Amino acid sequence: MPYFVEVILPLALPKPFTYAITQTEFNYIQPGMRIAVPFGRSKIYTALATGLHQNPPELYEAKEIHQILDEKPIVTEIQLKHWHWIAGYYMCSIGDVYRSAMPSGYILESETIITPVKEYNEIATLTDDEYLIYDALRKQSSIKIQEVSDILNKKTVLPIINKLLSVNAIALQEEIKEKYRPKTTQYIKLQPEYSAPEKLNELLEKLSRSQKQRDAILHYFQLQATTKKPITTKKLAATSGVSSGVIKALVDKNIFESYTLAEDRIQFSESNTAAFTLSTKQLEALNAVEKNFNNHQVTLLHGITSSGKTELYIKLIESYINKVEQVLYLLPEIALTTQLVVRLTAYFGNQVAVFHSKYTNNERIETWQHTLQGSNKAKVIIGARSALFLPFQKLGLIIIDEEHEQTFKQYDPAPRYHARDAAIVLAGYHKAKVLLGSATPSIESYYNATHNKYGYVALTERYGNVMPPEIVLVDLKDKYKRKRMTGHFSDELITAITETLSEGKQVILFQNRRGFSPWVECITCGHVPQCPQCDVSLTYYKYKNQLRCHYCGHNIAKPTHCHECHSPDLSTKGFGTEQIEAELKTLFPDKNAARMDQDTTRGKYSYEKIITAFKNQEVDILVGTQMLAKGLHFDNVHLVGILNADNMLYQPDFRAFERAYQMMVQVAGRAGRKDIRGKVMIQTYNPLHNVIQQVSNSDYNGMYKEQVYERHNFKYPPFYKLVRLTLKHKDYEKLKNAAMWLYNVLSQNLEVPVLGPEEPRISKIRNQYLRTIMIKVPQGTSLPSNKGIISKALQSFEAVAQYRAVRISVNVDPY
Repeated sequence: MPYFVEVILPLALPKPFTYAITQTEFNYIQPGMRIAVPFGRSKIYTALATGLHQNPPELYEAKEIHQILDEKPIVTEIQLKHWHWIAGYYMCSIGDVYRSAMPSGYILESETIITPVKEYNEIATLTDDEYLIYDALRKQSSIKIQEVSDILNKKTVLPIINKLLSVNAIALQEEIKEKYRPKTTQYIKLQPEYSAPEKLNELLEKLSRSQKQRDAILHYFQLQATTKKPITTKKLAATSGVSSGVIKALVDKNIFESYTLAEDRIQFSESNTAAFTLSTKQLEALNAVEKNFNNHQVTLLHGITSSGKTELYIKLIESYINKVEQVLYLLPEIALTTQLVVRLTAYFGNQVAVFHSKYTNNERIETWQHTLQGSNKAKVIIGARSALFLPFQKLGLIIIDEEHEQTFKQYDPAPRYHARDAAIVLAGYHKAKVLLGSATPSIESYYNATHNKYGYVALTERYGNVMPPEIVLVDLKDKYKRKRMTGHFSDELITAITETLSEGKQVILFQNRRGFSPWVECITCGHVPQCPQCDVSLTYYKYKNQLRCHYCGHNIAKPTHCHECHSPDLSTKGFGTEQIEAELKTLFPDKNAARMDQDTTRGKYSYEKIITAFKNQEVDILVGTQMLAKGLHFDNVHLVGILNADNMLYQPDFRAFERAYQMMVQVAGRAGRKDIRGKVMIQTYNPLHNVIQQVSNSDYNGMYKEQVYERHNFKYPPFYKLVRLTLKHKDYEKLKNAAMWLYNVLSQNLEVPVLGPEEPRISKIRNQYLRTIMIKVPQGTSLPSNKGIISKALQSFEAVAQYRAVRISVNVDPY
């Protein structure tokens, strides 16, 4: 009787694959275990078992599996169910979800190993390069392709390897290697016969000829008396000042015994000063949230900036931990996790685990394992959107802080999911509750709350009765006219910064563009250097003296003459965070200014370093992009400056006004969070603009009503669901024809609005031209049936031979 296992491969394949197994394997394998399987000619992939059956596949002959990698499942049934929902809703393959969800240390791919063929005798016929490889293989049993590249000092080595294969001088073998290794720490202890204190003199006598070994023994007894904990070899060497060689000599003499223990890479400790009490308003809000949870699975907490939402979350988390349930705390930015981890670990100690992309593979695997085991070390999991995929055992609560943030949406690669929406579905599977928190809720969430789909709780008072910041609008048009600008700073802003710094307070300046200038222009002919691979101008970086493309990374040295007319008159246009930082050094030479944007936060601990330096008041002025606008808490910030509010308003996006409002209110909320009322200065060319006025009056309801009216009129969310198809190809004409063909098929088969095909704002990236088609599905129309029609149209498209090379990406809820 044949036996088969159904597996998901970490590839963008439309369906699972079936492999043959023995009866013993059939009885052993469980869904959620990893299995190494052959796929293609010689590759081996880590697949995930999803089901077992006895029905052979009809279209192909099932191959046998390579090996079983797990003793028990590392993915839960609920996870698999959730992954299938993500694949279905966001119209991607289950393989895409699997690859995105698992830490890459768990998804092992085969490494190609070259081995020698012993009987080969035609050595004289080999070229020099071929002989070098053959000779290396005689000295060691196998080498990897990367090592061949190093031996020959060449990038292109495959032709040489192919030649050796064709003459049967070498063989290839595919091998899977486990990449995760638990972290081990080496400890030492005295052998039992010397461990009693009265044996110390006898031991010292024995070592009378080696002063360093005697010192090591004396320090060991001192450490044992003071710490009462196992002693690491490293600690003993550091405190006694002796080398590890001396300690090894004592182990060899059988005086010390050495042993190793597996340890977590990340550990936190509790603080005794973390206790706090909620204000009356916070207590009322907490009670209202708990009451709303009785009738609604999801509750929206609309708390103004600095109203103390985090303290409310901590008390709520505590109640779920007491019920022995897990809590997931999702944040939009890794920068925020840095500050929040400090606050939560001070309160909950080592019950907090962290999961995001700046952590190493091994650290993420440890968090995965703790979550799967329901360990005490993973009662509260803090993370960015990828933490959603962890194997929760008993999930009771999901907190989504700053729920309005667009960074919760994954854009590339697939799955293009929205962490907030996917988290609500996950909570449904676990019968858990969801709390959405924001000072500026997204229009969709607020719409759901006002239509009784979500519970709603408002927190309208700042913690400690601190007044909301005073908002001052500065008219740039007027300031330039009166010549009251120094660089990009108005006289009013310079005065306010000077006063703030003289009082020993700190300043945050916001400019949502990185680099020095967005483009460089020739004054003679107007030429602007463009990226040769993308349809964008190159951004100027003064510090590196180069022009760089933000889409593909292409960069060139800053030209001294125009590429078109060779004129030396080049001018920089616009300004980014780097230029603001340079201007501050001129305006305030004795003050410390720092920058926080994508360029300064590339390293694992770079967020931490900048935030800690600012918190410890080593930095007086912090300049940054939208990273600064998200829930960061600094007690000493008195002034916030928004250098050009208009940049955010005029974007070709139906959410532009909503996003601009949210961004400005959030940045403004960083000011005056403790004792004294803060101040916010917004520089704008259009101070009478509706959105600017709504920000200065903190009029969220006014903004919401205006935007909902517009959205209803122009068929946008929350009244319509959007599906955007993006087509890519390097041949412009072929792309144009393919997009038109697909548009015609969709508009004939769908009874909902289909817009396009149109060129997006940036119509070429990495030498690929782009076209988009937008489908709008109204409320009350079946989204799954419309998606079914779209999927069929895409299958038909792939069947057309001339369009097969055109790539299509599907983005559901694209904004």
